[in-house]
Amino acid sequence: MTKKRLIIGVLCLVFNLGINAQTIQSRPYPQNYFRYPLDLPPSTAGSFGELRPQHFHSGLDFKTNQRTGYPVHAAADGYISRVRVQFGGFGRAIYITHPNGYTTVYGHLQSFSPAVAAIIKAYQYEHQTYEADFKLPPTQVPVHKDEVVAVSGNAGASAGPHVHFEIRDTQTEETINPQLFGLTIPDRVPPTITSIGIYHLNSSPFSEKTQKEFLAVTGAAGNYHLTKPQVLHLSGYIGFGINTTDMNSVSANHNGIYSLELKLDGQTVYTFAAERFAFDQTHAINAYIDYPAFTSSRRWMQKCFILPGSHISLYPQSVNRGIVTFDDNALHEVEYVVKDAAGNTSSLKLKVQSEKFIPVVNKIAGTLFHFDQKSEFSTDKVKVTVMPGNLYDDLDFTYAVSPKPASGFSQVHHIHNRLTPIHDSYDLWIKPDADLGQYADKAVIVNTLNGCQGGYYQDGYVKSKVTTFGDYFIKIDTLPPVIRALNIQNGKNMAVAKSINFRIGDNLSGIKSYIGTIDNKWVLMEWDYKSKILSYTFNGEIAAGKHVFKLTVGDNKNNFSEFTADFYR
Repeated sequence: MTKKRLIIGVLCLVFNLGINAQTIQSRPYPQNYFRYPLDLPPSTAGSFGELRPQHFHSGLDFKTNQRTGYPVHAAADGYISRVRVQFGGFGRAIYITHPNGYTTVYGHLQSFSPAVAAIIKAYQYEHQTYEADFKLPPTQVPVHKDEVVAVSGNAGASAGPHVHFEIRDTQTEETINPQLFGLTIPDRVPPTITSIGIYHLNSSPFSEKTQKEFLAVTGAAGNYHLTKPQVLHLSGYIGFGINTTDMNSVSANHNGIYSLELKLDGQTVYTFAAERFAFDQTHAINAYIDYPAFTSSRRWMQKCFILPGSHISLYPQSVNRGIVTFDDNALHEVEYVVKDAAGNTSSLKLKVQSEKFIPVVNKIAGTLFHFDQKSEFSTDKVKVTVMPGNLYDDLDFTYAVSPKPASGFSQVHHIHNRLTPIHDSYDLWIKPDADLGQYADKAVIVNTLNGCQGGYYQDGYVKSKVTTFGDYFIKIDTLPPVIRALNIQNGKNMAVAKSINFRIGDNLSGIKSYIGTIDNKWVLMEWDYKSKILSYTFNGEIAAGKHVFKLTVGDNKNNFSEFTADFYR
């Protein structure tokens, strides 16, 4: 193969991207329309598109000096269109829809404005639930730019006090990089490159069996090179990868990059850009990274080639999905170009000696699953069904079985292995080794590493939708949740107490519900994600005298526990 043939796809490409000195992006965005959500100098703990386990980060995490309580401002005129209160996730969040076609989101809040707080409280009492997620009409809570709509906090699944901020396309609900709207962060620091990966694909699907090598990188100030300078001798279908992070000028946090280009002899063959994505695509981070390397060693290697079943808008352009064919016996230059949202650039160049390619035919050891087709596997004890869109590449599916564990009601079924990601879920049916009888409605499927996966008994099988390959068997959940009172007991005087607190937990299927009442009247209880403390806060509605508190906690298999105590105010 000649060098000309090697890059013919590049030369024929129409590059439909708006490229300037700073960013690669598909369209312009309004400037000077939105303001920062805080009055603090902008500093971030997390960037848009940053790599997180199981997802790309969907916004900017604005720092709040490691404390809560700062006013959170509406980024522009609009109306509060949605409010959300949840156990994990954002904890407390508001959504403001703006007349220019965008919606801003503010998460991990400590509290809402009085008007919004009253609306949420009314909803919680009407529906007798702490968790709430509902939309509001345009006329109910209009807001103006700069108006204080909330107070910053640390609610939900946050690692510390901050405000999570997003800008979404109102119509498509895609989330977009806020820095493209001019909400920039002071940044004069180019990205850091720590290592690269070479993947010998040889026409085979990518998997943990793919031959690969990781090479250390050194450098500074945007200029990088291999720690051990060398000419790489490569042949066949080759994919490249890179381990890279970014910092800005006002934070010590290692964040994600904005864009990544792979060039072959000066021509771009692959581009990644953290511009915008839809939330149903975010699990495709597991196709973007070297998932086997991350799962086995927590290595964040970003692949510069696209798996055929990965569909996400963070890949604006590629030639042959970024896979390069070497077999022309010529010397080539491969270059990585990494940028942050401010346009700071780092690069790394490799010399590659292309060598004659001798194709290797790999035999299928198990059952071939196609990423774009419905795939099924079954025995007399198990059924697996993977629908199109849940695999990122074809799969040499393997299966094995091992003896039933002491607590199990089936053998352990080894459903491929945990090194291959699933985009959403697949159907797993396991047949019990014996009749479950009266315990049929208590059966669940358990992953030996990740615990209960839910499930229900039907047609002789325990069925569930699971999200990972791995080792599974059936267990029975007959134990009720555990309730541990922290500051209340029967007959206690609670006159000076600010709250009633519990710890609750479940051994298997997980907590499904909790209901607290005082004198048979439902009361609002909050289960804190970090402390795992379930609490009722006295709010002046409980009169002096004797009262009865009752807490009922249920799990996902309808096992219930109750706690009851008299108390005095």
